[in-house]
Amino acid sequence: MQSLNLLISTTCLFLLLFSMHLFFAKRGNKLLNILLSVIFFARFGQILTSLLFKAGQPHALAFFHQTFTPFYFAAPACFYLYITGFLQDQKHLQKVEWLHFVPTLLPIIHVIPWHLPVKTDWNLVGTQLAQNGYFSLKANTGLFPPYLHSIFRPLLVIGYLCATWIVVLRLKKKPQLLPESEGRTWIIFFLRVATFFQLLGLLPITFRSFHIPYINSYFIVLNCLALLIILLYTLHKPYIFYGYLLVAVDWTKKTASQQTDTDTVSVPLMAENPIQRPIAVKKINLLDAQLVDYAFAIKEIMEKEQLYLVHDFQIIDLAAKLNLPIHHCSFVINKQIGKNFRDWINGYRVDYFLKQYPVKSDKITIEAIASEAGFKSQATFYNAFKKETGLMPTAYFARELGH
Repeated sequence: MQSLNLLISTTCLFLLLFSMHLFFAKRGNKLLNILLSVIFFARFGQILTSLLFKAGQPHALAFFHQTFTPFYFAAPACFYLYITGFLQDQKHLQKVEWLHFVPTLLPIIHVIPWHLPVKTDWNLVGTQLAQNGYFSLKANTGLFPPYLHSIFRPLLVIGYLCATWIVVLRLKKKPQLLPESEGRTWIIFFLRVATFFQLLGLLPITFRSFHIPYINSYFIVLNCLALLIILLYTLHKPYIFYGYLLVAVDWTKKTASQQTDTDTVSVPLMAENPIQRPIAVKKINLLDAQLVDYAFAIKEIMEKEQLYLVHDFQIIDLAAKLNLPIHHCSFVINKQIGKNFRDWINGYRVDYFLKQYPVKSDKITIEAIASEAGFKSQATFYNAFKKETGLMPTAYFARELGH
């Protein structure tokens, strides 16, 4: 029993720390941080109340259960808004999106201490929670009937879960609209983890429907173990742990090597005063055979996975995929391929555009085909096209038709 309480307490502590840190974090997207903090805080409340009814504290259970009830109903909407907001890089909720929190008004009204003729039996509430979980309450806990917890809340969870998956699956058909690299990995990871916990929470309902015996405390232990295992996993994924859970690193900001369009290999360290001093240059020692092998691997992964179609694909993403230092990638592309990274990847994009244009020109615009080819803006496309072919697209195709 002590080890079980320790497990639950540890999980509670981590959830509370993450939720508080995200809520007050100054880095990252403030809107997304707050939405994610509400999700963690609601999960913290669920596990905390499970600890309280196991400890046989009806008064504490009454206070915390009523306090966290509005968060339980807000969490599904926050989950949906977090995913959609992340995919669209939203900084603020639109007016219509605030309607998602209308269902939260019901539990707020529900937990107001009305002078009801029938007083809540919190010993009975604790017993029902301990035996069958949160979606099994048949005891009165406020103004509305127990169906608020046992029917309305599960429907809310299922509805928002389905809506979120529909949004993501639709976007999968338009990969150019999905976030790239670390962002895509995080959002898919988060979606799967959240789906697992939401379905796990609904599992007791299925068991009760089919009259399958179960012990609710096992589900609590499984929840806590799964959360701690996932936390350990994220510790080995720095861009998840520090980029989205702790928000200690802003992955959307480009490093100095990414901000330059030339991706130079050696960066001189300039003195602050006008007196010239020796320039420190980072030396790269690679054998000719290594250069050839790296160049082959870089070209192969770029062509095989068509990484150039990703709008925001950067040299740091390429280095991560090949498990190579960034400066090695840049050095190989400059020396062995003979181009800087930006011109090299744009060359692939222009080539893709030239292959797709004859097929799609009668259906969609030049700019739309350029976007499919990986170009993020029209200006970048036209500059890259002229650099590769010597002509603007209209003049180029007019010349080709003339031949």
